[in-house]
Amino acid sequence: MENRRKPAPPATTLDINCDCKEYLIDYLVSAFPTRVMRVFVGPDGEPRSEVMVDEAGNAMHSTEALRARDDLLERLCAMPAIPCALDEIIRHFGPENVAEVSGRRRRLLTESGGRQRLEVRSARSNLAEADAFMSGRKQILVFSDAGGTGRSYHADRHCGSADRRRVHFLLEPGWRASAAIQGLGRSHRTNQTSAPIFRPVTTDCRGERRFISTIARRLDSLGALTRGQRQTGGQNLFDPADNLESDYAREALRQWYELLHRGKLTSTSLAVFTAVTGLRLTGDDGTLLDRLPPIQRWLNRLLALRIATQNAIFEEYVALVDARIDAAREAGTLDVGVETILAEQVSTLDEKLLRRDPVTGAETKLCRLELHHRRKALPLAMLMAEWSCSAVGYLRNTQSGKVALKTPSSAILDDDGRAVPVWRLIRPTGSERMRDERLSQSSWVPLDEVEFRRLWLAECADIAARPDIETINIATGLLLPVWNRLPDDDVRVWRIADTAGAALLGRIVSPGGLEKLAKAFDIAIAVALSPAEMVKAARSRDGVPIPGLTPARLARVQVNSDMRLEIKDYPGSLRAWLKSLGCFSEIISYKTRLFVPVGRAEEIIAAILSNEHDTVALP
Repeated sequence: MENRRKPAPPATTLDINCDCKEYLIDYLVSAFPTRVMRVFVGPDGEPRSEVMVDEAGNAMHSTEALRARDDLLERLCAMPAIPCALDEIIRHFGPENVAEVSGRRRRLLTESGGRQRLEVRSARSNLAEADAFMSGRKQILVFSDAGGTGRSYHADRHCGSADRRRVHFLLEPGWRASAAIQGLGRSHRTNQTSAPIFRPVTTDCRGERRFISTIARRLDSLGALTRGQRQTGGQNLFDPADNLESDYAREALRQWYELLHRGKLTSTSLAVFTAVTGLRLTGDDGTLLDRLPPIQRWLNRLLALRIATQNAIFEEYVALVDARIDAAREAGTLDVGVETILAEQVSTLDEKLLRRDPVTGAETKLCRLELHHRRKALPLAMLMAEWSCSAVGYLRNTQSGKVALKTPSSAILDDDGRAVPVWRLIRPTGSERMRDERLSQSSWVPLDEVEFRRLWLAECADIAARPDIETINIATGLLLPVWNRLPDDDVRVWRIADTAGAALLGRIVSPGGLEKLAKAFDIAIAVALSPAEMVKAARSRDGVPIPGLTPARLARVQVNSDMRLEIKDYPGSLRAWLKSLGCFSEIISYKTRLFVPVGRAEEIIAAILSNEHDTVALP
């Protein structure tokens, strides 16, 4: 392509823009379809087209197409210049507030009156700009790959801006995960007063998530290769739903294809989608192909669609991904690498040897730990400042007495393509997503704002006054040789660490998985299960045995898209007694099944256990 140079205007009337608009205009002049085509039937009977020419042999052009092209060119030339992000940030905030550390030797500055001036930067400009930011004389720092090597921009305890927490906006991370990590590491280093907040910057074009997805996948891969921990690469910057090339995303895409084929989607139809993307989804008989286009090709083709169509398709697709992520997170099978539990104090209550390697002597142990947490509650002022809209709701749990703020969250799609509303419940120490149907059947009830504020402040004060004590069982030591013998209800690897620096790595074994562990290693484990632990253990695949009701088990089951707690294999002679405690029965497929109300589960289980010993010996 010809290198076009603009002549330098006089210094008094300096008016330069670097938007490279002329390349787009030259492309439209040469590529805009204006020639008239004639359709004819070829020797093979297929319709073909050729350019129509006049008597002199010159191509004929459509007057309407020429008018449309000229109108488009006129509109483009009338548009204001679009500056690059770096120049626009400096223009908006002013060079006196923005420190630029880049490889530029010259830069164009716009003064307050609109006058432009060319500034020449010396070799020491980057050092002076970095020092101005670290000392606090400039509040904003913009650095590129050229300025991200060999320098530190974190809240160093010895710098003049140590009291300001860094908010790192990731604007153009590029396609190399190593370069992105190197840039992120400039603001997150040792001897800092506070860790930075990372903010990936995207537009409202959903197709742009294609690039964020690639970065997330490569950061995860790089983290797994460097330290065996995926969070090392992403540093928790990305959510599992951001990776659109994961197994969850591929399963969601297959379902999206099926819903599109069945006509269940509202964003587009099968005929329109195949016409605009050129993807072949069906065979000659109209059925879906066995080998459908992979997700990378699907994502690339979406970028060619109109913005509104992109957003509508992504809304439905991401809803399918979120449904799978939520289900995996709720089941404890969401693979997010190594997760960390930080406690103020970790005490070992019991240890049991599971296996000793005959060659190396390395041991695999089951440890019962007591974790003392000093939880930090979310301040009410910060909560209300972030959620001051009318779409929120104030809730109180009638069973626990806790409060939560109900906020809108992204919906999910069921197997038939119907949108399922989802809410996010924000509590002083965390949050969770809950479907609208489950929320209406739970113990959460509406509350007025005045009472909500009072209870929130009281709960925050209670959290600050006393530590939270948690008891867990963790399999630690040499795990790879016995990985397949451990319970598979939770395959996540956890790092248990305390404030003194001691750490323990392993897999948490739920109360329901202790029975499987005892059988797998042929050992006896004495387990004291509280009602709360039994309700939590019911989430495992086979549930948990109920003492005194052998061979009954408490398990979580799905009945008509509703998650319930069921007492399986209960003694028939105790059915009336169990119903008197609060259980209810239903006849399903000619079988009487017994269920425990979710809202009263701990109360009913406590009543059942009160007739037996607290400790159950597992053979």
